[in-house]
Amino acid sequence: MSLEEFYKELSYINASRENRMKYANMVLNDMGLFPKLIDILFMVDDKVSSRAAWVFEFVCAKYIYAIVPYLETFTKNINKIHLDSSVRPVSKVCEFITKEYYSKNPNTIKNTLSPQHKERIIEACFDWMISDQKVAPKVYAMESLFLYGRDNDWIHPELTQILEQDFQKQSAAFKARAKRTLLKIKKSNARSLKKS
Repeated sequence: MSLEEFYKELSYINASRENRMKYANMVLNDMGLFPKLIDILFMVDDKVSSRAAWVFEFVCAKYIYAIVPYLETFTKNINKIHLDSSVRPVSKVCEFITKEYYSKNPNTIKNTLSPQHKERIIEACFDWMISDQKVAPKVYAMESLFLYGRDNDWIHPELTQILEQDFQKQSAAFKARAKRTLLKIKKSNARSLKKS
């Protein structure tokens, strides 16, 4: 299937879970479509890019290693994503990548996620935290930043400051997650102090 044909195919997607899954399965059954999916995802001003983002999230949820050969392209371009309906799935995929990187089991993401890739994901997550985003991308960014903060001692203080500043202005869902994250940061800091 050519890029144009796949683009046309994606333009038929609606927001239903079944529909997104149908197209994700199409990609999972023909991984030759994955680079085309990424190309369409980064047509950032086009509404079809959001549909590609929905499918991209579902593909990565099922098989996160599909992203491995495209980590450079993905991390270089995530900061260009700006449509609300694209930001949420892309921030979710960043969380998938981060969780896989910090998983206890050896895996390909641990071996291929470079310091530069991590830096770009961290930067995108902080951008989502401080910009006018909906709750979901902020929650996914919060989780990713908490994990990256284990290895980067500057992240937890920055994240804590943002969460405490935004707390009163945000929704109940944000507040609940922020409380949980602040508690995890406190526990993590206490463990670090014990070790030293």
